[in-house]
Amino acid sequence: MVMQEVSVVTSPGARAVQWAIKVKGNSSYNVYNVIVVEVGQPGSEPVEIGNQVQAINLAESFQQQGTLPAGTYAVMSTVGDKNVFYAEP
Repeated sequence: MVMQEVSVVTSPGARAVQWAIKVKGNSSYNVYNVIVVEVGQPGSEPVEIGNQVQAINLAESFQQQGTLPAGTYAVMSTVGDKNVFYAEP
């Protein structure tokens, strides 16, 4: 797995909310079922917490079935009322 740096720019007084997630499976097109994970000590597996939610993978076309494999880790943000992440298959 290749890790990439993520940066977020917000306006004064705003806050960026991001979560580490694990892809559980494809829902439809570029929409995936994901779950938030808690990252622990180096060398330990991330622990799944909470319930699954749906999130849109911005790295894939919204006109074709997504191909991101289950088990992929990414960083998810909320934009408006949508959960989004960027992970290339």
